[in-house]
Amino acid sequence: MARALVITNPAASRTRARTVAAIMAAFRMGGWQADALETCGTGDARRLAGQGVVAGVDVVAVFGGDGTTMQAAAALVGTDTALGVIPGGTGNLLAGNLRIPMSPVRATQAIVRGHERRIDLGRMQRGAETQYFAVACGAGYDARVMAATGTAQKRRWKFAAYVATTIRLLDQLRPAHHVITVDGQTHETDAAMLIVANCAEVIPPLVRFKSGIRPDDGMLDLIAVRASNFSESVRAVWHLVSEAPTRGRDEFVAYGRGAEITVVSTPAEPVQLDGEPHGETPFTASVVPGALKVMIGNGRRSRFGHETRDASHASRVPGPEST
Repeated sequence: MARALVITNPAASRTRARTVAAIMAAFRMGGWQADALETCGTGDARRLAGQGVVAGVDVVAVFGGDGTTMQAAAALVGTDTALGVIPGGTGNLLAGNLRIPMSPVRATQAIVRGHERRIDLGRMQRGAETQYFAVACGAGYDARVMAATGTAQKRRWKFAAYVATTIRLLDQLRPAHHVITVDGQTHETDAAMLIVANCAEVIPPLVRFKSGIRPDDGMLDLIAVRASNFSESVRAVWHLVSEAPTRGRDEFVAYGRGAEITVVSTPAEPVQLDGEPHGETPFTASVVPGALKVMIGNGRRSRFGHETRDASHASRVPGPEST
């Protein structure tokens, strides 16, 4: 009999007791043995997931947001224990990118009936601390928005809370000077936001960073967004999501690609990992190929990224992709 440890985060926006009961029932109906444990504070998800690995469970399933999911995932890196993603947070970006159903019960059924697939993770090392991200990390305006969006706002307004904060903080949209090193090649640029992406979609499946970004290709993708006011930010976002041709001074988005990316900014900029605040620049992000087993449902084929279109029109940050 397959075994699962279900980690729930009661502070997440969509995790109610009756939904947890429905999840546990779905495991039982699928013939699985499942136990549930609640997080009480920071670091609990990683600790509980580690206990699941030691106990020999087949899957550690996380019912919560991206932050709780990645805490647990950190304990599963390099093990044979798979991660099950049950969306219960505000953004649920990893679930969206992997085409995991947003319904908690249907996501559980996808775990029970699905199969394992390995994905890459991004790794950020700061001193003795190692943090991982599955979708993206970033520095600048996006991190500022994430940090300023409160838990109560997210619980009440869901993803719209981030939209409201984005509008409220528009006066803080400003470029910083960045020195970026991609696999040993250095480039300098002024940008309001830098994204290091492992997955393609920022609002799955509607809005993506660019085509060709996949969480199983052994690479990270860098996106530099250049904007210093509202008008430029609108044009930058349009170029980002549409991959529209850009020329001369109208170039608002630059790309790079590599296995290790170091970002130094002046002044220091806030940093986020999968939507969670995580200190300030500088940072180094490196890819860990095939780091994590994830349960993918059989009912809906998971598309990791999109077919690559010709993106030669985009300006480039030096790196393996542009050499």
